[in-house]
Amino acid sequence: MNGGYINPPRIKRQHRDPHAQWWDPQERRNFGEPVHEDNDVLGIFSPWDYTWTTTGPGLIMIGTFIATFLGVTGLVYLNYPDRPSYPREFEGGLEKELGGPGAVRARMEGDEEP
Repeated sequence: MNGGYINPPRIKRQHRDPHAQWWDPQERRNFGEPVHEDNDVLGIFSPWDYTWTTTGPGLIMIGTFIATFLGVTGLVYLNYPDRPSYPREFEGGLEKELGGPGAVRARMEGDEEP
Protein backbone atom coordinates (compact mmCIF):
# COMPACT_ATOMS: atom_id res chain seq x y z
CA MET A 1 0.00 0.00 0.00
CA ASN A 2 2.95 2.33 0.52
CA GLY A 3 4.71 1.43 -2.74
CA GLY A 4 7.52 -0.58 -1.15
CA TYR A 5 8.65 2.26 1.12
CA ILE A 6 10.81 0.99 3.98
CA ASN A 7 9.02 1.73 7.24
CA PRO A 8 11.57 2.01 10.07
CA PRO A 9 10.80 0.67 13.56
CA ARG A 10 8.28 2.56 15.66
CA ILE A 11 10.57 4.46 18.06
CA LYS A 12 9.77 7.91 19.42
CA ARG A 13 12.49 10.47 18.70
CA GLN A 14 12.63 11.44 22.37
CA HIS A 15 14.02 7.98 23.18
CA ARG A 16 16.96 8.38 20.77
CA ASP A 17 20.35 9.39 22.13
CA PRO A 18 20.37 13.20 22.39
CA HIS A 19 24.19 13.33 22.43
CA ALA A 20 24.75 11.31 19.23
CA GLN A 21 26.01 13.03 16.08
CA TRP A 22 22.75 13.62 14.19
CA TRP A 23 22.53 15.47 10.90
CA ASP A 24 19.41 17.16 12.34
CA PRO A 25 20.07 17.29 16.09
CA GLN A 26 16.75 18.96 16.90
CA GLU A 27 14.71 16.16 15.33
CA ARG A 28 17.40 13.51 16.08
CA ARG A 29 17.49 12.32 12.48
CA ASN A 30 20.21 11.63 9.89
CA PHE A 31 20.21 12.74 6.25
CA GLY A 32 18.42 10.25 3.99
CA GLU A 33 16.99 8.26 6.89
CA PRO A 34 13.50 6.92 6.07
CA VAL A 35 10.69 8.57 7.95
CA HIS A 36 8.07 6.46 9.70
CA GLU A 37 4.53 6.81 8.36
CA ASP A 38 3.44 7.95 11.84
CA ASN A 39 6.13 10.61 12.07
CA ASP A 40 3.63 13.14 13.43
CA VAL A 41 3.12 10.91 16.50
CA LEU A 42 6.73 9.77 16.81
CA GLY A 43 8.49 13.10 16.22
CA ILE A 44 10.27 15.13 18.86
CA PHE A 45 7.45 17.70 19.03
CA SER A 46 4.74 15.13 19.72
CA PRO A 47 3.40 14.79 23.30
CA TRP A 48 6.15 13.71 25.66
CA ASP A 49 6.19 10.21 27.16
CA TYR A 50 6.44 10.32 30.93
CA THR A 51 8.54 7.25 31.57
CA TRP A 52 10.33 8.40 34.73
CA THR A 53 7.73 7.01 37.17
CA THR A 54 4.96 4.44 37.40
CA THR A 55 1.40 4.63 38.71
CA GLY A 56 2.11 3.74 42.36
CA PRO A 57 4.82 6.30 43.09
CA GLY A 58 2.94 8.86 40.98
CA LEU A 59 -0.17 8.50 43.15
CA ILE A 60 1.99 8.77 46.28
CA MET A 61 3.51 12.01 44.95
CA ILE A 62 0.10 13.48 44.12
CA GLY A 63 -1.27 12.42 47.51
CA THR A 64 1.72 13.97 49.28
CA PHE A 65 1.21 17.22 47.40
CA ILE A 66 -2.51 17.35 48.27
CA ALA A 67 -1.85 16.51 51.95
CA THR A 68 0.88 19.18 52.18
CA PHE A 69 -1.31 21.79 50.47
CA LEU A 70 -4.28 21.08 52.73
CA GLY A 71 -2.00 21.03 55.81
CA VAL A 72 -0.54 24.44 55.01
CA THR A 73 -4.00 25.80 54.22
CA GLY A 74 -5.30 24.47 57.56
CA LEU A 75 -2.42 26.04 59.49
CA VAL A 76 -3.03 29.39 57.82
CA TYR A 77 -6.76 29.10 58.57
CA LEU A 78 -6.08 28.36 62.26
CA ASN A 79 -3.53 31.17 62.69
CA TYR A 80 -5.06 33.89 60.51
CA PRO A 81 -6.64 36.71 62.51
CA ASP A 82 -10.40 36.89 62.44
CA ARG A 83 -10.71 40.59 61.67
CA PRO A 84 -8.20 42.82 59.93
CA SER A 85 -9.12 45.86 62.08
CA TYR A 86 -10.90 46.83 65.28
CA PRO A 87 -14.67 47.29 64.76
CA ARG A 88 -15.96 50.85 64.79
CA GLU A 89 -18.17 51.92 67.67
CA PHE A 90 -20.79 54.64 67.52
CA GLU A 91 -22.59 56.37 70.33
CA GLY A 92 -25.97 54.70 70.63
CA GLY A 93 -24.90 52.01 68.16
CA LEU A 94 -26.55 53.75 65.15
CA GLU A 95 -29.86 52.30 66.27
CA LYS A 96 -31.91 55.15 64.83
CA GLU A 97 -29.89 55.42 61.62
CA LEU A 98 -30.15 51.70 60.85
CA GLY A 99 -33.85 51.44 61.61
CA GLY A 100 -33.73 49.86 65.06
CA PRO A 101 -36.69 49.60 67.45
CA GLY A 102 -36.44 53.29 68.50
CA ALA A 103 -36.33 54.65 64.94
CA VAL A 104 -39.20 56.62 63.41
CA ARG A 105 -40.73 54.65 60.56
CA ALA A 106 -41.11 56.38 57.21
CA ARG A 107 -44.43 54.73 56.47
CA MET A 108 -46.51 52.11 58.20
CA GLU A 109 -48.30 49.35 56.39
CA GLY A 110 -51.70 50.48 55.25
CA ASP A 111 -50.86 54.20 55.40
CA GLU A 112 -51.80 56.15 52.33
CA GLU A 113 -49.56 58.62 50.62
CA PRO A 114 -50.56 62.28 51.07
